[in-house]
Amino acid sequence: MKFSNSFFSSVTFRRSMRLFGTLVIAVMLVAFSASSLPAQEKDAEPEEISDPLESFNRAMFDFNLFLDDAIGKPLAEAYRNVLPEPARDSIRNFIRNLNSPVILANDLLQGEGERANDTLARFLVNSTLGVGGLFDVAFDMGYSYHSEDFGQTIAVHGVKEGPYLVLPILGPSSLRGATGKAVDTFLNPLTYIAAANDADIWLYGMRGTDAVDYRSRNIESLDQLKRDSLDFYSLIRSIYDQHRRNEILNGKTEK
Repeated sequence: MKFSNSFFSSVTFRRSMRLFGTLVIAVMLVAFSASSLPAQEKDAEPEEISDPLESFNRAMFDFNLFLDDAIGKPLAEAYRNVLPEPARDSIRNFIRNLNSPVILANDLLQGEGERANDTLARFLVNSTLGVGGLFDVAFDMGYSYHSEDFGQTIAVHGVKEGPYLVLPILGPSSLRGATGKAVDTFLNPLTYIAAANDADIWLYGMRGTDAVDYRSRNIESLDQLKRDSLDFYSLIRSIYDQHRRNEILNGKTEK
């Protein structure tokens, strides 16, 4: 793909500055959140996730549930009904492969040399033998997939999670997690490739497809959780908290 001169245009510059502004604000918020914690809280993990914005979060949660019932779940069901499982697996493999540079960057920022090696090996093998990432050949060679993001990276380096947040459409997160999403945008080469070639729609399409694919793989489990829970909001908050802790620890037991 050839880079057009629009990469140096004022339009691209404005896009980059807007992204940079979002990044700066997010990092400042996380830094403030971490520095404002009492000393005893900095030395120990909180027993449960902090949710001072619960009223707002519950409203966002209900809004997201409405969107999911109206759009998300029907799309996921249609996606699963139209595409056979091998095709869906190839789509997921392709998107994971495109996200490899972000995972690799965060592996390195965390000082995880072995995991960085696995990520690089997966990218090289799947991009070639795996036909551009459509097939996960690297898994059969012993290189298992793992995910990393900048929220996990700053957690490893001691930044506290901050308050729990439910983001519109994006769902459960935290102040630290939202910051990570912003920074990962800058770590992703696709951000600049899309901006340089006026192909933002393809980037959004990839993210939307990833979301639909993920939703399609959790239709029954989410339905079951919703049926069985007395407070679905609290249950999802707890699941998010446990899942993020497990990701940050790379599956190791917390000391």
